[in-house]
Amino acid sequence: MGLLDGKRVLIFGVANDHSIAWGIAQALHGEGAEIGFSSVESLIDKRVRPLAESLGSTFVEPCDVQRDEDIDRVFNRWGETHDGLDVLVHALAFAKREDLTGRFIDTSRDGFALAQDVSAYSLVGLTRAAMPQLRRGSSILTLTYYGAEKVVANYNVMGVAKASLEACVRYLAADLGPDGIRVNAISAGPVRTLAAAGIGGFKKMYADFADVAPLRANITIEDVGRTAVYLASDLSSAVTGEVIYVDGGFSVLGVPTAD
Repeated sequence: MGLLDGKRVLIFGVANDHSIAWGIAQALHGEGAEIGFSSVESLIDKRVRPLAESLGSTFVEPCDVQRDEDIDRVFNRWGETHDGLDVLVHALAFAKREDLTGRFIDTSRDGFALAQDVSAYSLVGLTRAAMPQLRRGSSILTLTYYGAEKVVANYNVMGVAKASLEACVRYLAADLGPDGIRVNAISAGPVRTLAAAGIGGFKKMYADFADVAPLRANITIEDVGRTAVYLASDLSSAVTGEVIYVDGGFSVLGVPTAD
């Protein structure tokens, strides 16, 4: 038996087979969960649906998380085909490419608002829409990064958005805790994803990471997926409002050097 046998999971944010969200989907499915997917409409037919079909999933819905009516439509559709929701995975973030290079001070007002809306507020919007289908023991997961706590070159407005996201996790955990619903975040080390490719200097940061992280290895989507299984399952039944690091120990270092 799997740790998640009979559990129903809805994942927002798979972009392709390199996505952290896809690593999570595979890991949860491997433990017996039934997986549904939602992503931006432009990715659905070419990338998301074939991946979903490989896991036997028939629930694949487009969603623009900047539109409440779109979010409501997805959860209404889920309710028509499923009896409740056990795990909600929020793997969504976006910022203008020009705001992920150079100086943070040059972030535009529009760029700041966009990053906050898609990367942080969307967790609140999805959670609110999911509430009628969540139950005691349900788990909500999101993805953050160390740039929420410390300055990371070129992460800029996304670092501020992730800091907001982590605060949302804590406030949502307090709100939903009395209902027995847990809310947690995974802070992964750098992973080669489509989103990461838009961050200036990412390739060098990724190349150097394994030389300085205590475990001397890069982080994979499978690493993140295994931690997601823990947070989605009853193994973490008393854990909420937390940021769990999957970064090979990098976040414990003060002045990391290859020496």
